[in-house]
Amino acid sequence: MTAIWTVERTAHRRFPFRIAVEQDGRRIIALRAQSSWPGPGQQIFCVRERSFDPDEPLQPVERVPIAHLTRVGRKLAIVLDRATRKRCEFLAINKPAADGSTREQIFFRTESGIRAHRSRTRMELLPADHPLVIAIDSGERYPWRFPGATVRRRKLAFGDYALLEGERPVAVVERKTFDNLLADIGALQALHHQLADLASWDSSALVIEAQYGDFLDQSRLQGRWPAVHLARVLAELAALHPKLPMVFAGNRKLANAWCQQFFVACRGRDLSPQLDLVRETIAGYYPTPRELPFTDRVREVALHRLGASFSMTDLAGRFDGVPENRVKRVVDQLRREGLLVSSGRGPGCRYTPAD
Repeated sequence: MTAIWTVERTAHRRFPFRIAVEQDGRRIIALRAQSSWPGPGQQIFCVRERSFDPDEPLQPVERVPIAHLTRVGRKLAIVLDRATRKRCEFLAINKPAADGSTREQIFFRTESGIRAHRSRTRMELLPADHPLVIAIDSGERYPWRFPGATVRRRKLAFGDYALLEGERPVAVVERKTFDNLLADIGALQALHHQLADLASWDSSALVIEAQYGDFLDQSRLQGRWPAVHLARVLAELAALHPKLPMVFAGNRKLANAWCQQFFVACRGRDLSPQLDLVRETIAGYYPTPRELPFTDRVREVALHRLGASFSMTDLAGRFDGVPENRVKRVVDQLRREGLLVSSGRGPGCRYTPAD
């Protein structure tokens, strides 16, 4: 899905600019602003566009693809696909009025404005004000401890520890000791599958009770693996599962502490005020296939541009002059990662992006 930033000049004296974000031809937010872009260290007051007159005379100012678009608490953070003046955010605040009601205030800020504001060091999340409920997988022989939390032992479908909301996991952590991870590397394809499942959660992490340097220390490895091989494996894990944080915590005690603070933050996220500025689904900007290396272009087309089901002929037809077996190697890798599911054999084989 492609998102576009548009700025237009209006005839209004107080709000002479209209700023809108469109996604796939659909407007997901539109604001009236006092300027098209805040000056250094400044922020601009905006008002939400409640209605739009298609006959209103508007003069185009700029139209730019959006490289990244995401919600962060009460803010909508935007990165434009250009070299300068590219990072900004819209902060939505509900300010109490004298009659007991609330009035929405929206501020348009750039990176320099955020750094200059007195709230620049304030954390986004509220602390959890009641005990956490944490599930520990029944297979954990010597589990971590979580003082003050309500702990339950049960079989978990993913990970070793889960933060619960009711009976539903909302954050998951997979724990690995130094020896656990070395053993898992002996079945690397199975480890990739496990981490792909873990990364499917919105909030998840792989927490390792060792330092990164321990896996490059031949004296600690004791001949089980060459250090150069482990360096490549750890890099591959990070490259193929970019949405899954890999935390080298150092030891058991620090790994336990990191996990507890991670769960506290995830619980605080659910308790903190959330952005009501945009209710529609928003997504980042996908570069066109020509902007990517060949392997990434094939992955992009296969996962995002061919719909629910396609054949190898459909995919290879998007890459004129490229041997089909070269395209198929990328598809086979996507299958091993669990990102594509195949059905049938031979020319009739169909591929479907995994849910």
